[in-house]
Amino acid sequence: MARATDPPPLIPGLPGVTRRPVLVTGGTGTIGTQAVRELLRSGVPATVLTRVPGRATTGAHEIEGDLATGSGLAAAVDGVHAVIHCASNAAQSEQVDVDGTARLCAALAEHNPTARLVHLSIIGCWDNPLPYYRAKAAAETAVTASGRPHVIVRATQIHELVHRLVASQFAGFGVGMRGLRFAPVDARWLATQLVDLALDEAPAPTPPMEYAGPELLSARELAVLTAHVAGRRAPRLLRLPAVGGTMRRFAEGSNLPGPQAIRGGATYAQWLAERRA
Repeated sequence: MARATDPPPLIPGLPGVTRRPVLVTGGTGTIGTQAVRELLRSGVPATVLTRVPGRATTGAHEIEGDLATGSGLAAAVDGVHAVIHCASNAAQSEQVDVDGTARLCAALAEHNPTARLVHLSIIGCWDNPLPYYRAKAAAETAVTASGRPHVIVRATQIHELVHRLVASQFAGFGVGMRGLRFAPVDARWLATQLVDLALDEAPAPTPPMEYAGPELLSARELAVLTAHVAGRRAPRLLRLPAVGGTMRRFAEGSNLPGPQAIRGGATYAQWLAERRA
């Protein structure tokens, strides 16, 4: 049986009938770029909403626009089969993640009411008082309140983010928090799941779906792996207590997947090795 992401068959000598495009917001970011590449590999036209033209993957169609203002949204959603909503901005989470998601839903309701919205969120966003997480929870509310066809996808931290968190050290010392663990996920694998959900013709699942990497590692284990692959000595970790509500929730595992999560993709060590190669 053909997969949703398999390209349509073409008959030699006849013009190919292509699928309707899929819009990717945040299509120049880490996950969005991988989603665009997966669409193009699958023979699906990809449209990228971008504030800075010229940065999208070769082969993708760009539309200049901005979720923070709503500019370009009507043109971006017009005629698309689905929207993979990866755009996010921790520094402007209210304007982009919350209000921008509401603007996107409104544009879809007006210009393309049958298109499915695949909304990327974060595991633990409802369980942590971190302002950015609160914004992600509010964005989910905007999606569900819109009443439109949608899938909410909650994911763990991608390898690139975890690497930035654990690779920093000064004079051989690193800083960590007691109890902090991660289930880092490969952005490429996550992107294929987003594309499959966008192209699936079955009714959209109602409860949010969780995706995570295949392993659970402490911050210390991740720091040692990172240093080893980089050819450095493992840092001596200064363990800080989990002070405050935000840190306590991380230490308690609010960022970790539940038993129902779909897990897969490259491990952190595999990603590190490939990155170094």
